[in-house]
Amino acid sequence: MSTPSAAAPHRGRYAPSPTGRLHLGNARTALLAWLYTRQQGGRFVLRIEDNDPTRSRPELEERVYRDLAWMGLDWDEGPDVGGPFGPYRQSERLSHYERAIAGLSTYACSCSRRELRTRARFSPGGEVIYPGTCRSGPVAAGRPTALRWRAPPGRVSVDDLVHGPDAARDDIARDVGDFVLRRSDGAWAYQLAVVVDDAAMQITDVVRGDDLLHCTPRQVHLLRALGHPPPRYAHVPLIFGPDGQKLSKRHGAPDLSALREGGATPERTVAALARSVGLWPATAPAISARALLAELPPVFSARLRDAPLELETLA
Repeated sequence: MSTPSAAAPHRGRYAPSPTGRLHLGNARTALLAWLYTRQQGGRFVLRIEDNDPTRSRPELEERVYRDLAWMGLDWDEGPDVGGPFGPYRQSERLSHYERAIAGLSTYACSCSRRELRTRARFSPGGEVIYPGTCRSGPVAAGRPTALRWRAPPGRVSVDDLVHGPDAARDDIARDVGDFVLRRSDGAWAYQLAVVVDDAAMQITDVVRGDDLLHCTPRQVHLLRALGHPPPRYAHVPLIFGPDGQKLSKRHGAPDLSALREGGATPERTVAALARSVGLWPATAPAISARALLAELPPVFSARLRDAPLELETLA
């Protein structure tokens, strides 16, 4: 697949949603994204994905800034520092999404989730494959409508710095169907907003959790339809608890603010997160993010190891 040229300046980003506190999985992804961008001599962008007005809270956005800064991570562009590609909050970028869909073939859809669960086929991963119910017919009167993209046929393959070549692939029309760009409540869908923002901010490198690998082909398909090359992707391991589920408070894992307020140091936190993907030896001492950057070989030169996170080393 086409990616940014090797000569293009590296622009990485971390894009949290201010809907909850920054947990250790978020922190590890942020650390890896920062390390990779800084190793390339690139600019690091902090973008706030607050497109869900019912859940986003300004005080949680402020906490993101404090937590990342406490870890020793810095950024060149963001809501708090500005930059040439602002605004850096999705809630302030709604006109960008309106302009983007003007060049796409879309249609209104009144199908409910319940109806789709009973009528549609499902992908191997359990996602609904939209059957095209509203593609050519009138929508149900009196119902709120979503906006779907009339996705052109085409097979999309995604190479990944962590998972290797052909890490994810879909024939979008067959395996996904026409997917939603604007929800029935009027909020812009993640799939559209992230694509438009990455393109507008000239992001060349996306490091994020591998729970998003499966939806990357549709984002690449949409990027190409909008006339933009896709970035390089690196989908990094999630942190799991002993029950095999994503690490959360139910496992007794504190969020980053709780760690900070409870006396944990940035150096111990950074070291534990780096050890959990094999970037820092288990016997090595605690280390700051900046010192770790100076010590490391290229972050994705070897496969990341998915080791347990040793919570006791944070205390």
